[in-house]
Amino acid sequence: MVKASKGIMEKTRQKFRRGPRQRGLSPITRSFRSFEVGERVTIVIDSSFQKGWPHNRFHGMTGTVVGRRGRAFLVDVRFGGRIKQAVVRPEHLRRA
Repeated sequence: MVKASKGIMEKTRQKFRRGPRQRGLSPITRSFRSFEVGERVTIVIDSSFQKGWPHNRFHGMTGTVVGRRGRAFLVDVRFGGRIKQAVVRPEHLRRA
């Protein structure tokens, strides 16, 4: 038996799949978006950009921007009765 993979792409075959008309590269302007501290954002992982993915458990969750870390944003997300912090690049964020 081969040990199951526990990498960042584990169990994401359907989760990150894109529709036929959304396939291919996303617009480059998504990388330049800016968010203010306190702004509500939804984490939607864009599979055409592999850099700056949060963990896949945060896909589809809404949180609040609390700061920056380099090009990425720190997002507080309510997760199972507690608040977790995700580090996400702007390509994977949308305004809520």
